[in-house]
Amino acid sequence: MPIVINLDIMLARRKMSLTELSEKVGLTIVNLSILKTGKAKGVRFDTLEAICRVLDCKPGDIIDID
Repeated sequence: MPIVINLDIMLARRKMSLTELSEKVGLTIVNLSILKTGKAKGVRFDTLEAICRVLDCKPGDIIDID
């Protein structure tokens, strides 16, 4: 079962750009882009927590299993 990253969907729902998320979370656009495209090998819990805090969502809103 492949893991699906729905970061682009959450960004669209919050009307937020990847650049804005990058600034608020403190990660580079490159690292967020790697996560968004599903090419990341892993994600740290503190990173996931920061993204969820900024986007006001739960980890399951961002990460799903197809």
